[in-house]
Amino acid sequence: MDKKNKIYITDLDHTFLRTDQSISDFSAKVWNELSKDSILSVATARSFQKTHDFLNKLHLHAPMILLDGTMVVTPEKKLIDLKLINKELGDAVIAEGAKFGIYPFIISLKDMELNESFNVPTTLNLYQKGVLNNYAGDPRLRVHEQIRAEEMNLKIVYFGQLDTLKPLTEHLQKTFSDALEYKLSPEKYSDGWFLTVLHPEGDKAHALKKVAEYLGRDTQEMTVFGDSINDIGMFKLAGTSVAVSNALDEVKEVADIILSHSNDEDAVAKYLHKTTQHK
Repeated sequence: MDKKNKIYITDLDHTFLRTDQSISDFSAKVWNELSKDSILSVATARSFQKTHDFLNKLHLHAPMILLDGTMVVTPEKKLIDLKLINKELGDAVIAEGAKFGIYPFIISLKDMELNESFNVPTTLNLYQKGVLNNYAGDPRLRVHEQIRAEEMNLKIVYFGQLDTLKPLTEHLQKTFSDALEYKLSPEKYSDGWFLTVLHPEGDKAHALKKVAEYLGRDTQEMTVFGDSINDIGMFKLAGTSVAVSNALDEVKEVADIILSHSNDEDAVAKYLHKTTQHK
């Protein structure tokens, strides 16, 4: 890989994607032009298939960080890194969550072809029902009367109110300590919150290191973009971290640059366009 090629890695939701989850023609044009002599990729909570669908009009040649960092994979489905929660630990998390009257969504791998299973319980709160509205007809969806972990679990996700999820987070941290990673964040598509439980090395920071190793580069050579809690780790590792104007305050506090535009104003593309103009 040419050492002169600059590296840009962006979050998708509320960062590169607009709120309606679209990519503007301007953003696509800027990305594709810059990709001719730079390395561009994504770091997202989204799955391989969802990411592939979103980015179908973009030129993408570098490894992608997916599912909060649990998976690093090339666009051609070459797996670079995978961090899973085993079934025993996953079932233990579910049992502890049940004490709080809440059951999670579980995103798992069905096979090493990276086919996913999106497992949901029949006992749902209003926030979970709202999230599921976006997954009507999704072929990955599996509904379980008694939800259990699978053999290869990528992430366990709880949606609900802060007054439920904050004590649950504290309880899980006390119970499982550093055997897991816990990220509690506001849900920007609603007024709820979500708690993502991951393998302790299944976050964007660890994944960014894997991408750097694969490219034969250093994370200090990278520019990253984001808006939410799960971006903070990679912000601290990258040479340049850039927050969109709609980013959470916690993210802006650790960002090197805070953009004056939001995701709905093509903030990342406008920054990249300036980079193109000043090469």
